[in-house]
Amino acid sequence: MGQNIKGKVVVITGASSGLGEATARHLSTLGARLILGARRLERIEALASELHAAGGSALAVKTDVTNRTEVEALVQAAIDAYGQVDVILNNAGIMPQAPLEKRQVDEWDRQIDVNIKGVLYGIAAVLPHMQARKSGHIINVSSVAGHKVLPPGTVYCATKHAVRALSEGLRMEMTPYNIRSTIVSPGAVATELNNSISDPEVAEGMKAFYQQVAIPADSFARAVAFAIEQPADVDINEILFRPTAQEV
Repeated sequence: MGQNIKGKVVVITGASSGLGEATARHLSTLGARLILGARRLERIEALASELHAAGGSALAVKTDVTNRTEVEALVQAAIDAYGQVDVILNNAGIMPQAPLEKRQVDEWDRQIDVNIKGVLYGIAAVLPHMQARKSGHIINVSSVAGHKVLPPGTVYCATKHAVRALSEGLRMEMTPYNIRSTIVSPGAVATELNNSISDPEVAEGMKAFYQQVAIPADSFARAVAFAIEQPADVDINEILFRPTAQEV
């Protein structure tokens, strides 16, 4: 594994913990050159230093994916440092959940800003570069919740369904440019995602569910690596995976 990953320049959003951090660690062992984006600069700087110490190559750039200018700067930092971007993993996401009747409108807005617009900003930032090179790979993170609606996460499910729709449209539009598009839809994976649930009752139930079935974040990292490592004429369009113990 990894023969087509060594030397590739990979931009990762939401790299300070969970899926993004695990993917950065895994891809670094396979020889990828990484640009780590997240709001918590100290976390990604520490991760970059750790990867450097282990012989890897990583750059940390403070990035809020709801800020288009910062996402553009993240991608530009990769181009300035390494001359190109081969892959972007639009991973940053949040999962506040509450019944619609509680009208958590601020949380709805935040999910749209991070989970949908953050992905779009990542796509917009890399497209001109990848189109000019006629090469590239855009990986967007959906969820099992992007395949089925699971109240009380109705708005979260809607954002993840949107990611799948955007990714499929992207795939079709970018065919003439040889740009690959992959959606990764994980089930219950042990991350900090549950920390964004403010509703006490929902948070308690979700925490119990994750404690029962969640699998480590490196399961996601291996799925991402599988998609990246394929030869240029193979596009893994979607990976949906769950813990073996997860029913829904």
